[in-house]
Amino acid sequence: MQSILDKLAEWLKELLISGILGNLSGMFDTVNTKVGEIAGEVGMTPSAWNGGVFNLIRSLSETVIIPIAGIILTFVMCYELIQLVIEKNNLHDVDTWIFFKWIFKTFVAVFLVTNTWNIVMAIFDVAQNVVSQSGGIISGSTSIDLSTAIPDMEAQLEAMDLGPLLGLWFQSMVVGLTMNILSICIFLVVYGRMIEIYLVTSVGPIPFATMSNREWSSVGQNYLKSLIALGFQAFLIMICVGIYAVLIQEISTADNISAAIWGCMGYTVLLCFTLFKTGSMAKGIFSAH
Repeated sequence: MQSILDKLAEWLKELLISGILGNLSGMFDTVNTKVGEIAGEVGMTPSAWNGGVFNLIRSLSETVIIPIAGIILTFVMCYELIQLVIEKNNLHDVDTWIFFKWIFKTFVAVFLVTNTWNIVMAIFDVAQNVVSQSGGIISGSTSIDLSTAIPDMEAQLEAMDLGPLLGLWFQSMVVGLTMNILSICIFLVVYGRMIEIYLVTSVGPIPFATMSNREWSSVGQNYLKSLIALGFQAFLIMICVGIYAVLIQEISTADNISAAIWGCMGYTVLLCFTLFKTGSMAKGIFSAH
């Protein structure tokens, strides 16, 4: 009877070991892929990221939004002219220079509205150049491979009893599910930022139409701050990936399988948390609301 129980325990042990090794072998593949794609994705300009979406947004901006911006600009400049005249005591002691000043401001305002797309894309070109330069400085592998980090993993598993193996198998299942969720979170941050860029750039001519007026210029100024924040959010994302690359190398010093698994998951959760924070951090840095 005892021999039968021993055989059953040995069979269960082998089954658990194979299951744990199977879970660990592909556990971090999805996350490794997503993290590896971050630098390439955030380093792209809106035109390079998806040409079809870029052309769609540009067409909408130029055909739908610019006419609306023209109406707003007309109202703003008429209001500006009225304000200039009123300031001179209701047409008494009117200096003809104010009309030349108004014409010049109108010319500048029209120039800004008609060239909004080029100005916006120039901001993201500068941000992309910063990201490209930082990519050469921020180096290090972000891939997680427990079989390399713990070369005697199978020997450690064989030395464990049935109870700890069962617990480790359950841990590997939970962590594997969590890593798939985290890979989706990374996808949402990277792709969500690009979608936000397209949404913000599509209405660019409207806030640009307000920049020539003192009372309304805060709208355009805050819009510019938002663009700069979105552009340099990519730089903050690159810093997060660089920190993650340094921290993840510490897993190679782990001598416990369970600690290594939870350590990898902890660093990945930390990466996702900081990636989600980069948007609000960038807006806070540039005072964008």
